Amino acid sequence: MSIPKQLLNYLKKQGVKFEVVPHKKVYTAFDLAQTLGEKLEKIAKTLLIQAEIPEVKKVAKKNYVVVVPASYRANFEKIKKALKAKKVSIAPEKMITKLGVQPGALSPFGKMHDLEILLDKALLKAKDVIVGAESFTESLRMKVKDLHKIEDAVVAAFGDKAKAGKSSKKRK
Repeated sequence: MSIPKQLLNYLKKQGVKFEVVPHKKVYTAFDLAQTLGEKLEKIAKTLLIQAEIPEVKKVAKKNYVVVVPASYRANFEKIKKALKAKKVSIAPEKMITKLGVQPGALSPFGKMHDLEILLDKALLKAKDVIVGAESFTESLRMKVKDLHKIEDAVVAAFGDKAKAGKSSKKRK
């Protein structure tokens, strides 16, 4: 499964420099780091979340793409607070497939799908980062500042450094 032409055309149209990084088939950011021999801090992990945002007389469900370093776990309380949401959860798998993306292959290029990006500020410490490219066998290396710029990402602390050997806490 190679990188979709729509994604490559999107990046070229934005005038962003990137490098295609071929690799063996991987399904997680951790496996990508192991395969490429890269530090977890230089690999971006991408999640589609759903937030219930209070609006006048109703609560609207809105999807966001959260991007954190692979060495981090998304912190749903921090995301909830930043979005002033009633509830935050991982979006149902069918939401990812509605975007035309296979589950587990979401890229951080949310604008292609009319989604806002929440970029963890810890990623800004890396000059360049390897991001998913809607493929299990190819990723992209690009400058973090370019990702931030083209996606007009909201930057804040959206995750916590994962502790080795600890299972994830229950999400609210």
